[in-house]
Amino acid sequence: MAYESLVLDHPDLLSPLARAEDGLARLDERIDRSSRGEGFLLRRDFADAVAACWLEGELVHMEDLVLHDGRLDVRSPSHELTRAHAILRKRRRIAAEPPDWATAPAGLALLQAREEGTAPPLPERTAPPDPAAMPADRDDALAEELAEIDAVLARTNRLLAARDGEGDPAMQAARWPLTPGQARSGAGEAADFAGDFSGPGAASIDALIRDGDRDERGLLADWHARLSAIEGSRLPPVLMAFHAWEAWQALQPLERQSWLGNLLVAAFLRKSGKTRHLFSLAAALREIPREQRMSRKAPARCHAFFDALSAGALAGLREIDRLELAAAQFERRLRGRRKSSRLPRLVELILSRPIVSAGMIADELKITQRAALNLIGELGPREITGRGRYRAWAVL
Repeated sequence: MAYESLVLDHPDLLSPLARAEDGLARLDERIDRSSRGEGFLLRRDFADAVAACWLEGELVHMEDLVLHDGRLDVRSPSHELTRAHAILRKRRRIAAEPPDWATAPAGLALLQAREEGTAPPLPERTAPPDPAAMPADRDDALAEELAEIDAVLARTNRLLAARDGEGDPAMQAARWPLTPGQARSGAGEAADFAGDFSGPGAASIDALIRDGDRDERGLLADWHARLSAIEGSRLPPVLMAFHAWEAWQALQPLERQSWLGNLLVAAFLRKSGKTRHLFSLAAALREIPREQRMSRKAPARCHAFFDALSAGALAGLREIDRLELAAAQFERRLRGRRKSSRLPRLVELILSRPIVSAGMIADELKITQRAALNLIGELGPREITGRGRYRAWAVL
């Protein structure tokens, strides 16, 4: 590998490595012990998806992603929003599987496969029945009138075709005077253009959006081989995760799914036993300036990676503190409520989502939007839009 010269006895890396390992352990233990650990993980899924798009140079608003995930879009989803939702689904899939699933060859193949290729085929549409082939219904009083209407429509179509010169080579030649050579050339170009997208042996449409010279399967296999070599090096888990992240950045196996590398490195940390939950690596890397993450020197990149893990762990601990404080404030409003009240479920919903809207509350609690607004008024969360319509609430 190109990064074997980076060893543990570098004087500037031991302290950041210790802080990163300590921060990951503290965050993982806090998630297990906190009553808001599950809600924190649900919120971090959204934050990590938005941060992954931010690292790729695409801006996605958190509220748009939450509403799109709940199928409550207020506008047509953009390309960036669709990609963020794909990252969110991939992250949830990795978190739901065993720790060693994502980095295994089978799991890796499923993660890098496009969903369009694995989607079930569309149902075949049957052709409408031919009225001429259907048996005549003697009891139908409108049969003769409908037949006359069909005859009128047929005559109209023939007249229109004759006026436009369809089927008449002389009229077509008069309207588009081409020489025989030009006609043959144009026909050949049209056939070549159609042949690019149809017929046996035609090139895939992926050639329009993907680099045909890139062997993505080979690059992905190379990265997996490097990952296997890293696992056999018996280095600390955080340092091995850096080598795996560095190898992905150097190879860039997937041209249109470069964000998958951060998820795989987080899955590798989980597989190595350093974390029991899927760490939000993209959100952690967002805290570090790009000049440090993409430095020309390997020790500087390693230092930035360790600092990102420490910053991400510290941000996670602070968010859990905020969620626990908000939960304690909401519990005061739940005192004296009857057991059938929906306020406790509303509290859990607010604490497990970055934002909530009246439509989301109504859909989750199976109530009307008017009832959702009444519950919001009783609970009193913070309104973040400042508008009279299309309002949203959140715990910041």
